[in-house]
Amino acid sequence: MPGMADDGVVGVHDIISSTANTPRVSFAGDNTSVGKSSIRKASSRSGLRRIDSLEAEASRVKSMETHHGNQNLPLSVTLTLAYQTIGVVYGDLGTSPLYVFASTFPDRVPSEKDILGALSLILYTFTLIPLIKYVFIVLRANDHGNGGTFALYSLVSRFARISVSPNQVPEDQEVSSYKLSTPTDSMKRSQKLKEALQNHRWLRTLIVTVAILGTCMVIGDGVLTPSISVLSAIQGIKVNQPSLDQNVIVVITCVILFALFNIQRFGTDKVGYLFSPVVLVWFISIALIGIYNIIKQDPSVFRALNPYHMYEYMSRNKKQGWISLGGIVLCVTGTEAMFADLGHFSVKSIQIAFTTLVYPCLVAAYTGQAAYLLKHPEDVSETFYNSIPEPVYWPMFVVATGAAIIASQAMISATFSIVDQAMTLSCFPRVKVVHTSKKYAGQIYIPELNWLMMVLCIIIAAGFRDTTQIGNAYGVAVVSVFFVTTNFVTLIAIMIWQVPLWIALPCYALEGSVELTYFSSILYKVPKGGWVPLLFVAVFFTVMYTWHYGRVKKYEYEVKNKVSLDWVLGLGSNLGITRVPGIGLVYSELAQGVPTIFSHLISNLPAMHQILVFVCIKNLPVPNVPDEERFLIRRVGPKNFRIFRCAVRFGYRDLHGRNDVEFEEQLIHALSNFIKTEVPAGSDAPPLHHQVIDADWAIEGDVPASAIAEAARTLSRGSLDISEESISQTGIRPMDFRRAVSVEPPVEDELDVLDASKHAGVVYLLGHTDIRSHKKSSKFRKFLIDHYYHALKRNCRASTISLNIPHERLLQVGMIHYI
Repeated sequence: MPGMADDGVVGVHDIISSTANTPRVSFAGDNTSVGKSSIRKASSRSGLRRIDSLEAEASRVKSMETHHGNQNLPLSVTLTLAYQTIGVVYGDLGTSPLYVFASTFPDRVPSEKDILGALSLILYTFTLIPLIKYVFIVLRANDHGNGGTFALYSLVSRFARISVSPNQVPEDQEVSSYKLSTPTDSMKRSQKLKEALQNHRWLRTLIVTVAILGTCMVIGDGVLTPSISVLSAIQGIKVNQPSLDQNVIVVITCVILFALFNIQRFGTDKVGYLFSPVVLVWFISIALIGIYNIIKQDPSVFRALNPYHMYEYMSRNKKQGWISLGGIVLCVTGTEAMFADLGHFSVKSIQIAFTTLVYPCLVAAYTGQAAYLLKHPEDVSETFYNSIPEPVYWPMFVVATGAAIIASQAMISATFSIVDQAMTLSCFPRVKVVHTSKKYAGQIYIPELNWLMMVLCIIIAAGFRDTTQIGNAYGVAVVSVFFVTTNFVTLIAIMIWQVPLWIALPCYALEGSVELTYFSSILYKVPKGGWVPLLFVAVFFTVMYTWHYGRVKKYEYEVKNKVSLDWVLGLGSNLGITRVPGIGLVYSELAQGVPTIFSHLISNLPAMHQILVFVCIKNLPVPNVPDEERFLIRRVGPKNFRIFRCAVRFGYRDLHGRNDVEFEEQLIHALSNFIKTEVPAGSDAPPLHHQVIDADWAIEGDVPASAIAEAARTLSRGSLDISEESISQTGIRPMDFRRAVSVEPPVEDELDVLDASKHAGVVYLLGHTDIRSHKKSSKFRKFLIDHYYHALKRNCRASTISLNIPHERLLQVGMIHYI
């Protein structure tokens, strides 16, 4: 675990072996109880261990039932969400008939066998990927109602207990929403996979790299979708007005794209209600037109249901057939939105909408277009508009334009969701996230990303000017995301769901071979526009990797250079300065230990607040952390120091930018509860008249739990002497142990001090830190840290804003870390 390996710190539960008769023992300095309820299996690795964690407090907080997002909703709400998904999730998937056949046969007139073969490939691809893979399998791999690449990564990391952010510690696994079902004894491979991920750093690096790549592809998909959808709809007017100049079409497209991104700030909820009627009319219309063409043109088109036509098409066309797969795969563009947008809706709502409306309507639409082409193969370049009956051409043009505009919404919303997840897990620079709905959690809007995507969309539409090359680029992003999802879901199926290998591996081989076949065809078109998403991936990957790398290195520096507790204790209860009324919240990324900023504050300020709290904001790989489990508090030093450590835990769907007054009230309330329950009621430990202050331990080899418990009882009685014989027998020796001889102040007095400090005011103390590379660092490392990371940090959202810290009560101390 990053940071943990350098710190050598684990929770007390990790060094205590299971025993049936161990009495409960309280450590006054750590308020840690050792007994039946808090005993864990000892770590198999020997080495230095220190009792310096919040794990005991984590096990004592009130838990809640596991959250499942929006899954357990009333039927009326589910149907309402299903209606909204039509306008938000399925717009992209629904407008694919505008350009699939044109992209499949861009420079030739297809024969009858070509049309039947292409339709057979479209129908079976559409059934295999969106219906079977996503609706019935991938949607099940949600993380408490959340989808997307990072939701899959979150599931894998939690099950394998590998950290996704630097300051994760074992007690974070006590959060109720963190827990997953554990493998049974009969499914040993789950445990083996888990151990492999824990023991091999390259595997952990590979998984996070794949997650970042998948995220970059989703962003690329979100940029290309509006361009191809709107442009393909607008240029359909040339069927009726062939003299219209292409420049006019491009200008109209850019204006529509500008308007589309300007309405995103109203939120998914309102946009869904606005767009859903248009897309609903679109689906019904294309289904009716498809049925009309099947009946009027060629009912024998259903011959394409015979999979032999796929084989015949590929064997007869050979290389040309393989190249055309890059156009056929566009029939499933927008499929990933069903999973990535899951946090905006629910599994059932997406399944209901797809199976009852989207799937049958699109099957009818593609079949009807193929029936039309059997009679008019020369019209393949504008198959959709040519197949529309003349009396309804203009109404359908208006509906198609509206649907194409709306189609962009699916991947725009998906991009917002997945970037928000990546940001909370320290894999994306801080940007503003606006929660747009009070009714449905997860519906968000990211202004900076919205405007960046708008600019890129307009550049692509104006640069390529036609849908053929954009389609080539589009396919690369789409299929790449498919393959990333397939790999993650297969790993989850084997490791977490415990699906037998004889089922999981053939399914993986089928899906993987189909997707890789399509991907190989798309790569052939990289020089013809397919390079665009690869460029997006390169840019966004370097941004995400650099940000994650910089954050990890900064945290490792903090761990390595944290302040010694001996130094703090040597300052005395007044810390060598004047203590003034009030509460000081010292923000740090350290989950354990005293941060370096504290020594800077003490050295530069003549006074410090009467109560000090080291606050660590932790982003966990879970969607939500229940409010009852959000704050973990532990005392640092003796009681008369009035110094505490507080871990504030958030999930990737929790709202960070809460009101500062509300946050202060919750923190002070949690601090008050900690003081009241510091010595658990009913404890059978002897009364404590002395305090044990942050005892450091060396555990040599395997130590019996009874020996640890006996040592704990000795320490709790205030005894300082442990004989050499005892050390040799137990393997336990105090490395640095101090005892405060003062009697504990009454709880009421400490609560009175807390109340008085609260009314005196709360001040936020932050370190304004920059990281720089050493002089001996390589040129690449200097560029990465001194220039790239520094530029990202300078231009991203400030931490004070993302934490919603009031400027009038903010005090920052400048620091430079050389890593």
